[in-house]
Amino acid sequence: MNYSRREIMSLVPGALLLGGQTNGAPRRRPRIAALTTIYFKYSHSQHIVDRFLEGYGWDGKHHQPEFDVVSLYVEQTKENDLSRERVKRYPQMKLYPTIADALTQGGSKLDVDAVLLIGEHGDYPTNEKGQKLYPRYEYFQQVVDVFRKSGRTAPVFSDKHLSWNWDWAKEMVETSRELGFGFMAGSSLPVSRRLPSRELPANSVVTEAVAVAGGGIDGGDIHIIEAMQSILERRRGGETGIRSVEALRGDRFWQGLEAGTWQGGGWDRELMQSALSRCDTINPVRSGYGVVFPKVEDMRRLASESYAYRFEYADGLKATVVQFQGKRGQKNAGVVGDRTIAARLQGGDIFSLLFYLPYYSMRNFFNPQVHHIESLFQTNRSPYPVERTLLTTGMTAAGIESLFQNQKRLETPHLAVQYQPTRESTFWRS
Repeated sequence: MNYSRREIMSLVPGALLLGGQTNGAPRRRPRIAALTTIYFKYSHSQHIVDRFLEGYGWDGKHHQPEFDVVSLYVEQTKENDLSRERVKRYPQMKLYPTIADALTQGGSKLDVDAVLLIGEHGDYPTNEKGQKLYPRYEYFQQVVDVFRKSGRTAPVFSDKHLSWNWDWAKEMVETSRELGFGFMAGSSLPVSRRLPSRELPANSVVTEAVAVAGGGIDGGDIHIIEAMQSILERRRGGETGIRSVEALRGDRFWQGLEAGTWQGGGWDRELMQSALSRCDTINPVRSGYGVVFPKVEDMRRLASESYAYRFEYADGLKATVVQFQGKRGQKNAGVVGDRTIAARLQGGDIFSLLFYLPYYSMRNFFNPQVHHIESLFQTNRSPYPVERTLLTTGMTAAGIESLFQNQKRLETPHLAVQYQPTRESTFWRS
């Protein structure tokens, strides 16, 4: 279902007048255009846009962002749509029928100060590889078209990975550099809380890492890959990029798990056990018991559709993402409901932690992400490198491609993405 222009206009009792600033007049609050695929409870649009409208808890206080969401574009609507209610509740926010209209507020030139691009959820096709074809690139191109025609730009946040298509993702980052606007993207996992609350020790040499999660081709992959990358990018020398990827599933996955070493075609058994030991939500494997550490036969029973991505970095680091995926429809399927990582440092010590998502029904882990989006909009600079999301977008696509090509090991010279992490921590410590 799509709104007609007449229906959209009828939803808004009046437009907020944001005229030119005069001497002595209060400073106009920065204005945001929110471009979304769909807007329902627990959608990413609801989580992010609602926080700009209603505020959120931060550092022991209720924080109200000093921005006005003045325009909203929603491509798809269903019976559970919330956009109608939101524009009635917030009269400063107007619903527009096109992306260009939302950016120009119905005019001919860019008339907002910041852009939220939230292309997550909604009915979109899935290709033969299992990638959902969200129109993030297409939205971005329409934004850039308005920028070029207007002769000015605004900072842009794009939710989750940049695109399912590597070439498009790379073009998005290159365009942001060409036009000189702040560009931030990615998952909420890298900035969520951690247990324990810590960073990789400064100047660490990491030899191998294993990250564990609960599956989900593409949409679930980006979360754990980007969370893992937010740890590993802080190793000595910074990020060097990815040399190759090899996906494993079916018999090859279980052979890799039982091999227990990278050299044996799998991954470090001790690291996997360490990562599992950080999980808060290991599925009970035995009737009448609470948490019992799962054996291989338990994993086979609970997560028969598991798969893994083995990444080799340009500097020699080996990293494996292990996705313990259960069969759809199977009762009590899966091994874990968390996302964790364990890394072996030079000398043998193991660094490990849980990416902690508290109070899942409230989705409070969006608070730090919105906090960083505010920083982007205030400074026109991303608080952390967009190159991280560019790299992890490519890692996700390459892993899926390896699965599609019958688990073929693929060289990835296009993923020679090099960057330095921020000095300061950006995950949620408050």
